[in-house]
Amino acid sequence: MSETLQNRFNRILSILKKYYPGARTALKFGNPLEILVATILSAQCTDERVNKVTEVIFKKYKTVRDYAKADIHNFEQDIKSTGFYHNKAKNITESAKIILEKYDGKVPDTMADLLTLPGVARKTANIVLGNAYGRIEGIAVDTHVRRLSQRLALTKSDNPVVIELDLMKITPRAEWVAISNLLIEHGRKICNAKKPKCPECSLGKRLCPSFNKT
Repeated sequence: MSETLQNRFNRILSILKKYYPGARTALKFGNPLEILVATILSAQCTDERVNKVTEVIFKKYKTVRDYAKADIHNFEQDIKSTGFYHNKAKNITESAKIILEKYDGKVPDTMADLLTLPGVARKTANIVLGNAYGRIEGIAVDTHVRRLSQRLALTKSDNPVVIELDLMKITPRAEWVAISNLLIEHGRKICNAKKPKCPECSLGKRLCPSFNKT
């Protein structure tokens, strides 16, 4: 990456940290199992909706064994409002069975092991590792991170894996969890998908090539 891009990104990171000092995942959880379940449910669903659903199901399903032994049809109804509930229910219950059988009932704490679970790709694994275990192995690229990375010209790709690699090249490792949360926060509040609030953006046209162009 060019020095110009690196310097511009450093300023972007500095400004976002100033405006969103408490940026963290919006998903509510109390342990690794809960953040794993919540993140799987968050696919194609708002965090607000997920939090409403998990507020109920976390009281009903408290252990890995609870999910593994859950009646699939009942569980589907429990999570139905998050969308794609057939696949999500299957992935969560099957993951729970694998965690019981292969990982002694403990949610894996490495990227390689998490990726063996149904419904878990790098984004989900990065969120679980960073937020539940404080382990930094990559950058979680969700729809907000992908959109802002493109608008800010931090990547030329539309592939989440490539975007992650591009961001990792210019972001200090210690900031990998933070940059994802910061971009998500900015994406929600200012740089939304359909109508970004460019006049209110703290980055401005000097740092954003897409300023007033979207």
